[in-house]
Amino acid sequence: MTADATLRLRLVENKLRFDDETAIAATAIDGGWILPAGPVSVTHDLGSCAFYRHGWNSWSPTGWAPLTDSPMRIYGDAPRLLTADDAATDRPDRHEGSGLGALELPDGRVLLLGALGLGTPRVGASPDELWATFESQGSEWFLGLGDEAVVFARYAELLRERLGTPPAERVDTLWCSWYSFFEDIDETLVNKTIDDLGDLPFDVVQLDDGWERIVGDWTANERFPSGMAALAERITARGSRPGLWLAPFICLPDSAIVRDHPDWLVHAASGEPLVAGYNWDSHYYALDTTHPAAAEHLDRVFAELVGFGFRYLKLDFLYAGGLPGVRHLDLPREQVYRDALLRIRRVVGDDVYLLGCGAPLLPSVGVLDGVRVGPDTASDWVRPGTVEDPSHEGGLNGLTASVERLWMRDLFQVDPDVAFFRSAHTTLTPEQREALQLIARVSGFRSTSDPIDWLSADEADSLRVFLVRSEEVRRIGRYRYEVGDEVVDFTPFVREVRTGREHLRETNLVAPGASE
Repeated sequence: MTADATLRLRLVENKLRFDDETAIAATAIDGGWILPAGPVSVTHDLGSCAFYRHGWNSWSPTGWAPLTDSPMRIYGDAPRLLTADDAATDRPDRHEGSGLGALELPDGRVLLLGALGLGTPRVGASPDELWATFESQGSEWFLGLGDEAVVFARYAELLRERLGTPPAERVDTLWCSWYSFFEDIDETLVNKTIDDLGDLPFDVVQLDDGWERIVGDWTANERFPSGMAALAERITARGSRPGLWLAPFICLPDSAIVRDHPDWLVHAASGEPLVAGYNWDSHYYALDTTHPAAAEHLDRVFAELVGFGFRYLKLDFLYAGGLPGVRHLDLPREQVYRDALLRIRRVVGDDVYLLGCGAPLLPSVGVLDGVRVGPDTASDWVRPGTVEDPSHEGGLNGLTASVERLWMRDLFQVDPDVAFFRSAHTTLTPEQREALQLIARVSGFRSTSDPIDWLSADEADSLRVFLVRSEEVRRIGRYRYEVGDEVVDFTPFVREVRTGREHLRETNLVAPGASE
């Protein structure tokens, strides 16, 4: 089969038939077939069935939706699209996603087509075709047909065989500073908050954004005069693994690294530094991890943090490591991203837990121990004016995206973001808080940002039960789970999040990466 040839298959009356004229034969395996690398086209007679769209990074729109609905994507916000999905491959006129896709058959079975390696694979669907392609030289594909849970589990098994399994010890319970204090943190506040945790059994206590001088320069600011080693020691003394946030692949324009080493940045074709996204009231740039000096700089950063005693690192905005751009070495962008992660892993060792956020999912398999699988939950259920953006922060978006990616528990720990117990400083209702607690229990990654002195006595008791409980979780439907003695059904939340998004159209979308 030539490089541009497309492997064609047909799904007729729920039976899969291979094109007899194709010279390449698929390899039958348990649960499906292995297809050779290259474009794939599966024609079908299902019409406007449901399509599973998988987004590129942690925050990208993901889930099942009818092909009659508008494509599941980010509408009307180019800066957000640049951050929260793969803007370079975005098409507002068709249903497509990253890495894998699936169709739902009338009898309830699914037909899944998923990449088994890197190359920025795309999978899309229309009422008569399921198709797949790669941006760069790709890998083989898995084509699975059968029960949804079985097919997705088989796909995950094949990915593990090819890409590996994460090495570090699991994290079951975590406290982080972000959703209580955000960037307004200092040594006194953090020390008090840690002490207030008392004997609550947190595996990890993690400091989030706000400790560094500026994004890109990963040294402690003046609000932490005792330094990061002292903080790590304090957390270790309470019996928890010390955790720290950083965003290693991005840097703000005012950072020393941009000022002193502009050649370490990814560049646009124009020769200007590539704008990788927008946050902190600014645009930011991407670090070129193929540049030897930039890579050695990251080696020093991570060696220092591990030397301070940190054993859990939350790596944020990781997608910037896989954006298209001009780099020191001309390599496929997902390979660049994965190579950078592997280098970090070699520096920190296998006993340091690496959590990815804003991370491209498939290229992270086997390297990251845990991955955020949805948008930030935030202390609100739905932010006003965000119906066009399934990637926007909010409890509902975070919950439903995480539910749609629970099958990835076989690849790494899935992080649905924090659960809330407090009634203070939040607009979440008791029912909404309970829903976020339930998705955390189902995922097995239980975290919160609630300071103990923000909780009532009953809320503190609920938090303790949440942390110590041990329960079996069993999937009994697409959105239904048995959790201990409870039956949990997330279907109403999935329906709620779709309301108003069925017939969106693109408006006022400027070119991704354009200056604000």
